[in-house]
Amino acid sequence: MPGALSASLDLLYPPLCQLCHTRRAEPRAGLVCGQCWSQVRFIRPPFCARCGLPFVGEFTTEFVCTNCQDLTLHFSSARSAVVAKTVVLEAIHRFKYSGARWFEYFLADLLVREAAPRLREEKWDCLAPVPLHPVKLREREFNQAEQLAAHLSRAAGIPLDAKILRRRHATATQTLLTREQRAANMKNAFAVKPGARVDGKRIVVVDDVFTTGATTNACAAALRAAGAAEVGVWTVARGL
Repeated sequence: MPGALSASLDLLYPPLCQLCHTRRAEPRAGLVCGQCWSQVRFIRPPFCARCGLPFVGEFTTEFVCTNCQDLTLHFSSARSAVVAKTVVLEAIHRFKYSGARWFEYFLADLLVREAAPRLREEKWDCLAPVPLHPVKLREREFNQAEQLAAHLSRAAGIPLDAKILRRRHATATQTLLTREQRAANMKNAFAVKPGARVDGKRIVVVDDVFTTGATTNACAAALRAAGAAEVGVWTVARGL
């Protein structure tokens, strides 16, 4: 009966897109309509071989951007599904900060579409979501990176280890910080949990957004210091 009741209510009160609030949208699509979905910009080559930053123009060979050349990076490569703009950025912000949990399906779909086929081919050992500090986790009641990584784990057939990394201390929000400040803010922020076996493993760190890479790079540094053979990064969106 609950299913029949829900179907009846949908006929009387069709669910609306939670971004534009004008067109019909399906819950299994994260309540995002086709028109809003069409604003999503998937990342396609050319992009930096290390951080995945997309570029406009013709590149016939693999290249590394100047930002990466100036940094010490502990991950082998970072990739993102889409550009962090318009509807994607709004959905991420509302998912994380306003408890709009229905956007999980929309964001996970974007990540799975792009990441799962590649990860299946590359044969990684496990996925490690960026952890929240326990205080932040209590406030938010869920870890968005872990939720998204769970979808990717099922689609790619790669084990999820949500406890391999821990956040050593609460850090200031990264939103208004420069690249240098973000890196300093994240320095030594993460550690591999005692007893976790990472020696020789190839691990993918999963998060919602890659901006300067300070957070995922700090996670990668902790994993490599504990013996991981290689660390990759996948996120839903890439800031430009």
